Amino acid sequence: MAIALRRRSLTRLAIALLSIALLRYLFSSSSTSTEAALEIREHNFIERATRGDKSLNVQKHRFLQARMGRDERPELFKGIIHDGMNDFWDRFQLPYIISKDTSSTSTQNLITAIDHLLSLNGWVAALCPTLTRPFGQNKHATTLYDDMISQDHLYYVAIVIHSADHFLVDQLSVVVQLAKRLGTTNLFVSMLDYGSTDSTETLVDLCEAVLTLLGIPFRIRRVPGMTEDPLAAYYPLEEAHMRNLALEPLHELHDRRGITFKRVVWLKGFTCPNDILESIKISFVNEAVMVCGMDWAEHNGNFIFSDRWRTRDILGDQFRQSKSSSSSSPASVPPRDSFGAQRYTQHLPFQVFCCESGTHVVDPAQSYYRGIRYRAGLDFQNVSRADPVADRAPDATCLDSSQAHFCRDLWVEAAREGVEEVDSVHADGAPRKRKVKRDEEGHDWMKRQDVEQDENGRPAAVDVARGNEDRLGADPGKLNFGDEPNRAPGQRAGVDADANVGSDYDAMPDEGADGEGGTTDEDLSALPALSIPNALFRPVRILVNPRCPTTYAGVSHTQLALDLFGQVEEGAGGAGDERYVLEDWEGAPESFVCHEQRQTGGRTATKTQRRLGFSLHDELERGRGVPAVGA
Repeated sequence: MAIALRRRSLTRLAIALLSIALLRYLFSSSSTSTEAALEIREHNFIERATRGDKSLNVQKHRFLQARMGRDERPELFKGIIHDGMNDFWDRFQLPYIISKDTSSTSTQNLITAIDHLLSLNGWVAALCPTLTRPFGQNKHATTLYDDMISQDHLYYVAIVIHSADHFLVDQLSVVVQLAKRLGTTNLFVSMLDYGSTDSTETLVDLCEAVLTLLGIPFRIRRVPGMTEDPLAAYYPLEEAHMRNLALEPLHELHDRRGITFKRVVWLKGFTCPNDILESIKISFVNEAVMVCGMDWAEHNGNFIFSDRWRTRDILGDQFRQSKSSSSSSPASVPPRDSFGAQRYTQHLPFQVFCCESGTHVVDPAQSYYRGIRYRAGLDFQNVSRADPVADRAPDATCLDSSQAHFCRDLWVEAAREGVEEVDSVHADGAPRKRKVKRDEEGHDWMKRQDVEQDENGRPAAVDVARGNEDRLGADPGKLNFGDEPNRAPGQRAGVDADANVGSDYDAMPDEGADGEGGTTDEDLSALPALSIPNALFRPVRILVNPRCPTTYAGVSHTQLALDLFGQVEEGAGGAGDERYVLEDWEGAPESFVCHEQRQTGGRTATKTQRRLGFSLHDELERGRGVPAVGA
């Protein structure tokens, strides 16, 4: 009896082993390249090579690596080439990779290849470790951000590309260097190719291959321009549309997968990796909603601060179009407010009303996750049609960049949150009451009778358009709404003069060599007093980090670093130094310079200036604070 049972057991065991061997043979063998790729994925060679945290694991979730809108044109020899590739793969590559005898060699070869990719420095990025930086930034780079890296946060890198093949390779190298420090699965890269007409499409294919091999999650998307006619394009609307498209994966991962990113890095132009890490560090220690670098362009042999369209200091003034070599004098540096100018000369971050000058870092928890989207004013004039020019009131809504709208929405959102906290009930159920501040003469801030008003009882705004003589050919004091813009010098009708230019044509002629042209006493005296001062509302923490410069093609990043920082002495402490932290935060200014594009004409369209009042109280009362729709 025992012998019979033993025989049956051995028979069952033999049948089970034969069944397992048969199933393994049937499901492990494959003849097509698609099945071979899936089989290699099961070996997890890339996962073994990167050995990172799998919070964004592209091996388990293939949707994390996606390409959308690829320009697939039919090719004459596509079928022949495809069959040849499959034949080579099936006969020579696949048997070598899945063989037990050679799998260890394959893994080592892949590790070596990924090590080479992680050392990708691009053309300009290779010089970043040699650049002079204040407080020994490069010297302590290996240990400076250990705390930040050990926290294992997720970071979202957004890149909007428009005919930018001259620095896209460097941007890719910056992404690779960030992945090397932060972890390849701690990044998500969103690249939006917006109507490029140069070799950007080919370089985007290179980016896709590198990110795929490194196991970095990405979505690369190509979309056409909003209009084929440059004169019919309204750039603020295009800008808002592009940015919202680049942020779509951020919201999809948050809403559908519960994946929350700690910071969003908008990569513009070229910026060194250590500078980006420093701006992220500044964002954390100050709990800032946005930290911006500084955008520098070359003009007449000098480096000048370029992006004045989107940047306003804490007083609401435009930045000066300063030279990089004149950064030691507070009277000539970009910010016009005294405290910001003082900190700029010390290479320290300072508070601003709005910024987006170059590469910048945004906290999505204080912005995107609260429903704030990029938007643009729609009351613009389409100069491509023969429609009559519409008259606009002097205090009409500002038609400036989408970033300027975004900044004002941030201020309104922070004010709304502060009001909700102040109006929360006490323990006895009685609501809190806001105090109304009075001026030195004892008048109510709720209403000033000595301010000029329009026919609707609203305070009249002051038009201070300046600095457009060269563009409009008119006296800036006599500019009216609807003035016909001239095309940029040398620009032909129907030609995109920005086709191969990295900057956004934001640099405007300065208002004199002495850097004047900011807010004057007459401007301030003519502006209306607001119903409730903005200083009573919660301030927004928006900072500019002057130690994070951004450049474009043709600009020597090395020379710019020497101009800005020179031979800086080593200071005590590193990125955790208390000099990074701002203790006092100012409220929003009661007015700002509206640098607006009133008419269509693409990126090169003429921009004009005027000063408008800004009342957080009025914005909250009207309920216009943060629109839920995008562009």
